[in-house]
Amino acid sequence: MGNPRIIAGKAKGMRLKTVPGDITRPITDRVKESLFNIISADIVASRFLDLFGGTGSVGIEALSRGADFVQFVDKNQSACSVIKENLQKCDFLENAKITRMDAFSFVQLKSHSIYDYIYVSPPQYFGIWSDMVDLLDSSPDILGDDGWVIVQINPKEYIDKLLTNLTEIDSRDYGSTRLIFYSRIKDD
Repeated sequence: MGNPRIIAGKAKGMRLKTVPGDITRPITDRVKESLFNIISADIVASRFLDLFGGTGSVGIEALSRGADFVQFVDKNQSACSVIKENLQKCDFLENAKITRMDAFSFVQLKSHSIYDYIYVSPPQYFGIWSDMVDLLDSSPDILGDDGWVIVQINPKEYIDKLLTNLTEIDSRDYGSTRLIFYSRIKDD
């Protein structure tokens, strides 16, 4: 797969640098376009958390399409450096923050912001996505009232989740990628 590109918005067509080696699994253009077609215009003026940031492709796409701010989190120094270079290249550095930290530790911080979208795309086949959804379910204040948690996994990894504060609202497969959408359970 070639270098990821920004599909739409201010940075449309910009090619992004990738992280050397095989520590990341960049999202395909097809899946990224589908994701942002689902989010649609709601991305405008939103706050976006890109956990397991990798190249930063998803968060930068959010900025390109009008998000106000993206917080990138990745524990790998090479990934954080690539995210910074990609943000500079697209002229979005002022609208972003990069934190080199384990994603689980970041979510457990008490000083974090509230996000409209939390994107979870961890290394595959280790159950990390499931553990992160459990943690987000037990830390619902990180997600805005109308916010979504969006998880990218291989469909083979999927398991039903018994959750208290989040509920699965949609799931879509694109070949070897599944996007799962969770929202907060509303009090009646």
